[in-house]
Amino acid sequence: MKKIRVYELARELDIESKVLVDFLSELGAEIKNHMSTIEDDIAEMVREHFASESSNAAAEDKVKEPPKARKEEKPKQKPEKRQAAEENRRAGKAGQRRKKPMRSGGKKQQKNGRPREKRAQPAPVRKRDLELRDTVVVKDLAQKLGVSASDCIKRLMKLGVMASVTQSIDFETAALVCSEYGVEARRHRDLTETVYEERPEDEEALEMRPPVVTIMGHVDHGKTTLLDGIRRTKVTETEAGGITQHIGAYQIEYNGKKVTFLDTPGHEAFTAMRSRGAQVTDIAILVVAADDGVMPQTVEAINHAKAAEVPIIVAVNKIDRESANPDRVKQELTEYNLVTEEWGGDTIFVPVSALRFEGIDELLEMILLTAEMEDLKANPNRPARGTIVEAELDKGRGPVATVLVSTGTLKIGDTFVVGTVSGRVRAMIDDKGRSVKEARPSQPVEVLGMTAVPTAGDVLVVVPDDQTARQVASMMQDKQRDSQQKTSRVSLDDLFAKIKEGEMKDLNVVLKGDVQGSVEAVRASLEKLSTDEVRVQVIHQGVGAVSETDVNLAAASNAIIVGFNVRPEPNARRAAEREGVDIRLYRIIYNVLDDIKAAMSGLLEPDYVEEVLGRAEVRQTFRVPNAGTVAGCYVLDGKITRQAQVRVLRDNVVIHEGPIASLKRFKDDAREVQQNYECGIGLERFNDVKEGDIIEAYTMKEVQRTL
Repeated sequence: MKKIRVYELARELDIESKVLVDFLSELGAEIKNHMSTIEDDIAEMVREHFASESSNAAAEDKVKEPPKARKEEKPKQKPEKRQAAEENRRAGKAGQRRKKPMRSGGKKQQKNGRPREKRAQPAPVRKRDLELRDTVVVKDLAQKLGVSASDCIKRLMKLGVMASVTQSIDFETAALVCSEYGVEARRHRDLTETVYEERPEDEEALEMRPPVVTIMGHVDHGKTTLLDGIRRTKVTETEAGGITQHIGAYQIEYNGKKVTFLDTPGHEAFTAMRSRGAQVTDIAILVVAADDGVMPQTVEAINHAKAAEVPIIVAVNKIDRESANPDRVKQELTEYNLVTEEWGGDTIFVPVSALRFEGIDELLEMILLTAEMEDLKANPNRPARGTIVEAELDKGRGPVATVLVSTGTLKIGDTFVVGTVSGRVRAMIDDKGRSVKEARPSQPVEVLGMTAVPTAGDVLVVVPDDQTARQVASMMQDKQRDSQQKTSRVSLDDLFAKIKEGEMKDLNVVLKGDVQGSVEAVRASLEKLSTDEVRVQVIHQGVGAVSETDVNLAAASNAIIVGFNVRPEPNARRAAEREGVDIRLYRIIYNVLDDIKAAMSGLLEPDYVEEVLGRAEVRQTFRVPNAGTVAGCYVLDGKITRQAQVRVLRDNVVIHEGPIASLKRFKDDAREVQQNYECGIGLERFNDVKEGDIIEAYTMKEVQRTL
């Protein structure tokens, strides 16, 4: 597109260049001086603007002109002659108007042969609302509005936006332009958004539904025994033969009311479902052994349940043991804001013995009471929505998934889409092993008829037809590919921008350290960094390596992970890359605080990032004269290079960092050793290497500054 310099346009308009520069700058144009260039269509708008100003000024001058001067300009005529001349002029003008269409020689006639009358064009009838995407080209917006591109650009200039015909503007700006024309702009929503949208329910259509309960707690505290106890005492009373198969969830009936239990491996699956946006649990049962008290996994379970914002009922198990001390459990849980009702709190504690089936009735009563307070309702008379609890590929039946219906009623023959998978319900089997024709809210069923195995936590939605299901599944596959390339998780690098945009109110942190004392110190220091704009909140802390569970929690809670003197497990590292979770690892507490303070103030400018090259396991150690201890290693993954920096990990805790002194393959020096090969590694100024240690090689890679 042709461009023109500011000084040339100013000379054309007969105004000073400085005046034009100031005018364009006020409108938001990136104009530095009189030598800057502007698009031709913008220049045309400026010409029209100053032309209208000059014409207005001329009109004002004409109005201000003295009456005598105007009289003198008119030729002196007698009143009779002036009247006759005026009548002739009017008659001539009327004749011209009548003759004008005929002078065209028929070129401007309509198809029916009648001459086209020249009259003012009516204003285009515009829609009262318009659907626009996130960005729209100015030319396209003008067409949608039924106005000229130049008129659209004028409106943009009034709003302080300089944009040419071919430039794109964002939705918010386009919406303002639309409002200038009395048109309401709506953001375009693709088919996936329409299908997965949770529509508001009619209050009159809602009915009470059973609560969905997840049992969590520390390993060996009796979760499985409690589940078995509830199943055995409450299911076999009505069902001969008991449970015939295991489908990951089951439903019991107590006092005429149903309760659904999710039989998951614990908080790992619970959080995995949350990280995909599936909030399936209504109540969390925290199992704590009366003879053992609060343990690390107990704390994890508490943090996961709190992050999900679900009510917690504490089941104090193993009260039949001699060493049981329920009061100790109550005391320890007060540190996590779980205070029993006896002590003025609002957390329900129920003493149980899963082994002897004691306290199960009371626990179920408390579950029903809590559910009543939560007022759990759903509309069964609509197309079903549900969540995948677990899924597998069965050799005889193909892809099979356990679905927990959340709203509506799922029926045989329903067409559905679930994540990137589509299908039609061929058969449904309940938790008793019976074939059923429909499943109502909070009912778990095994569903057959999927094209592939879906992912746990994915939402199943019934759609009108097969074509829609396939189309949505295909679009979800595309979105999944895009999301893998760019993630929207919070990271320290973009924290300041998110704070300024108002997206960040809480900076959630998962904190892991080598010893409890360090973790407590880092947590206290981090929480003191909170400001009026953003609150730093440690949602989980623990001792040991960064695990996959930590990554799942961070993904579900949009948190960053801070590791102090620890490293992530290989599975955790892969999960973090997949989920886009930011893991920050430190050895000095001041570096932790400095980084987060810098990020919160927008001053974080990392120059280098760590790139892990490979990991090797120490299989044997050798004492070499004049060289110290040499580690005989097997490269587990990646490669070990001679120039790399390494760290020695013992139980995933860093015990040494430094350069490699020597790298050998058999007796020969080696520049690098690849995965699945053996090598000898000598470390500078460190001889305390032991069998079972992991040597992790890394390099610091320079990156471009982001700010």
